[in-house]
Amino acid sequence: MGGITVKDVNAHEFIKAYSAYLKRTGKLEVPKWVDIVKTGTFKELAPYDPDWYFVRAASVARHIYIRKSVGVGALNKVHGGRVNRGSRPSHHVDASGSINRKVLQSLEKIGVLEKDKKGGRRITQDGQRDLDRIAMTLVDEDEE
Repeated sequence: MGGITVKDVNAHEFIKAYSAYLKRTGKLEVPKWVDIVKTGTFKELAPYDPDWYFVRAASVARHIYIRKSVGVGALNKVHGGRVNRGSRPSHHVDASGSINRKVLQSLEKIGVLEKDKKGGRRITQDGQRDLDRIAMTLVDEDEE
C-alpha cells in the first residue's frame, strides 16, 4: 500500500510516534535548559512532560510539512495561548520565540528542515521521506 502521507494519519498519533522516534534515535540536539524553562509568558510553570522538547519538535515538523514555508513568528502564534489577566478579559499571547527558534535549528541540524529563500523554513526531501515513513508505520499498525 503506497502513497500514505502525514496528511492521511491522525495528528495526535503521528506526533506521539514521531517524538518517540526522535528520542529513540538520539540525533536531535536538546538544549540544557529544557527542564526549567516556561514555553510562554502566559504560563506559570514549565511543562510536566520531561520529553516536551521532542513533542514540540514533532509538532513543528508536522506543521511545516503541511504548510509550505513557516517562520518563527507563525509558530509562536500557533503554540501561543490565553493569558489570565485577573478580572479583566483574557487575551491571546504568543509563545516563546526562543524555544521555537531552537527547535527549528535542532531540526535543521538533523536534516529535516532547511531555510527557504523566501524566508522561514521548509521541509527537505529527506525530512519528508522520514515523516512519510513514520506515517506509513502508523497505518500498518492500524491494519493489524
